[in-house]
Amino acid sequence: MAMAPSIRPLILLLFTFTIILTYLAPLVSAADDDKCSAAGKFSCPNCGGISVSDCMDCEGYLFTDYQYELCYDRKLFNGNGENGDSDNHYPFLWYDIAGTFVWFFTAGIATACGVGGGGIYVPMGILLLRFPPKPSSGLSQASIFGASLGGLIVNIRNRHPDKFIRDTKGTPSEALPGKIVSYEKDKGPAEIESDKERYLEGGDGKRKFYTRPVIDYNMALFLAPMEMAGAVLGVIIQRLFPNWLFLSFAAVILGFTSYKTFKKFLAAYQKDKDAREETLALSVRESQRALDVTANQERQKALLDANNDADGEMEMTEIGATTAAEDGSESSQDDPKDLEKRRQLLENDARQYPKEKIAYLILLWAGLTVITFLKGGKGVDSVIGLNCEDAGFYVLVALQFLWTLGFAAVFGYKNVKGTQERLDVNYPFNEADVLWDYKKLQFYSFFTFVAGIVAGLIGIGGGMVLGPLMLVMGINPRVSTATTATMILLTSSSVAVMFVMSGLVPWEYAVYFFFVCLCGAYIGKTKIDSYVKRTGMSSVLVGTLATIILLATIGCIVILFMNLAKVDWCLDGFNAFCTVKSAEDKCPAARFLLGAAEIFPY
Repeated sequence: MAMAPSIRPLILLLFTFTIILTYLAPLVSAADDDKCSAAGKFSCPNCGGISVSDCMDCEGYLFTDYQYELCYDRKLFNGNGENGDSDNHYPFLWYDIAGTFVWFFTAGIATACGVGGGGIYVPMGILLLRFPPKPSSGLSQASIFGASLGGLIVNIRNRHPDKFIRDTKGTPSEALPGKIVSYEKDKGPAEIESDKERYLEGGDGKRKFYTRPVIDYNMALFLAPMEMAGAVLGVIIQRLFPNWLFLSFAAVILGFTSYKTFKKFLAAYQKDKDAREETLALSVRESQRALDVTANQERQKALLDANNDADGEMEMTEIGATTAAEDGSESSQDDPKDLEKRRQLLENDARQYPKEKIAYLILLWAGLTVITFLKGGKGVDSVIGLNCEDAGFYVLVALQFLWTLGFAAVFGYKNVKGTQERLDVNYPFNEADVLWDYKKLQFYSFFTFVAGIVAGLIGIGGGMVLGPLMLVMGINPRVSTATTATMILLTSSSVAVMFVMSGLVPWEYAVYFFFVCLCGAYIGKTKIDSYVKRTGMSSVLVGTLATIILLATIGCIVILFMNLAKVDWCLDGFNAFCTVKSAEDKCPAARFLLGAAEIFPY
């Protein structure tokens, strides 16, 4: 199984980075263990007042103020805070207002570019909203959830770019076995329209054009559970990471994706330039052809005037018979049973809202979410009373993987079987369709799983890895964007649930920025898609996104060094995977059991 060129450098980079940190971190943390333990103690109001070295251990008060050395709770749009008060700390009103605008516009641009936007939300959450790294990652997932849902509302109504799929066998492609050469290849607008008319007039009188939804549901049903399985593993890994290591990985991955996005921008810009030149050339050619047709008609008229009408009628009859024979030649060679089966498959694929496929995607998401609630998370008890010391906890962890990977296996098999069924009847696969086989299943499932790990680990939606992967597959960009957005919706929503359950994200912020991004993505994608369709300058968006990701990478590096400087350059070791408080250490968890009066104060 070959490795995709766009992914190999990231795998090697992360592997090398991990090896270095594995050997470096224990040495540094062991040498400075006493120093680190005394570097920072923060006042936590739990249990009548205790001191903690990391406010992530202060349930309900996850935010750190280094000046006042206290842990505090964050209130959305709080304009009357007081310094030193853990429950009503410094007012963050203007930070939240500025974040609203940034999140709104980012959602529109990121969704239109086919990514979740996590590479922007995570560092902006740290720099602008002043969130700690891990809560910023959780807020990012809630934001991606909203943005991808807004994009889905737009995409679910859109049709496939190929709106004129025919029921004929077409001309087989020599370069791409199993696929056909595009009917529009090397043809100008007038030629294309004339060819469409001849197609509809020929055959058995039942011909029509077919299309599909822009979302490839078959692909989503296979790749989405693979990405979700990776996201589950990513969240587990993140529990072990200290903040400095989390930021280091985020900087490495975002730096790599910035580099790849800039390369994508250069390729997209060249493509836009070539498309403009080709459009101009076709316009010139069509204009010249129109002049030639006019001149030819004038010559024919002169010849008809010179000859008798009978000869002219005989000539036109022969021409019409030749055209009909040319059009009917392909149909006459087609097996009627294959034609009928092909039309049934085209009708089935043309359904805009395939209910059973949408239901399967919902079932996939619901099953994983239910298992997550049963298992519980850091800071929140399992609904059935399990903790990480119980065998049942690990059974549910295994069940998460069995559910997602089992889903992927079933629909991967269905995709291979469906592809073979279509090949048997000469289904008109276009050059951007995926012909599934078992080698493709192995290859793309592996890299989609890696994309999910990245999504769960640093809080991005996975689109920055899946986007280039789908381009390698040769999928139409509009289809890949819509399908990726659907997959990101499932992944980000499940991961967002995990983060909110774990108490790492204030629910007020998660809900608010979810709706901000939903509105921003819906409005922004609609407007931006209209602009790009009108001007053809999609490369401008890619370049803008690459620049923002680069700035976000720099922001992560700056934050990493600023945070290390605050704790006198101490590198904490890895966190314990399982920590259960003893009965005497536990405080009343009333803050997490929100009563109706607290949720609905009025």
